[in-house]
Amino acid sequence: MTDIYHNSRCSKSRQTLALLEENNITPNIIDYLNEPPSADALKQVLSQLNMNPRELLRKGEAVYKELGLKDTALSDDDLVDAMINNPKLIERPIVIHNGEAKIGRPPESVLSLF
Repeated sequence: MTDIYHNSRCSKSRQTLALLEENNITPNIIDYLNEPPSADALKQVLSQLNMNPRELLRKGEAVYKELGLKDTALSDDDLVDAMINNPKLIERPIVIHNGEAKIGRPPESVLSLF
């Protein structure tokens, strides 16, 4: 089973999905903007990515600045909560396959999962 955390308005996300399909991989598409992951699910994705929450944050989003997420005193749980409540903060796309995950930046990087 292959999953992709996908944002159809994001060119990298669309390119990654197209690349998977070109390689005969039909992923389960997770529309994380409309159905944000639970805290446990996001923590599992972070573990599969081998990343901490701060590394997965989209720091260029206005809400990042509005919420003061640059503050290094914030805990990992604080950052996970911020991403769940504001899913646009989650870097995308994320492809998960066989318990491992990669961010599709560049899109070709996800092919190492297969």
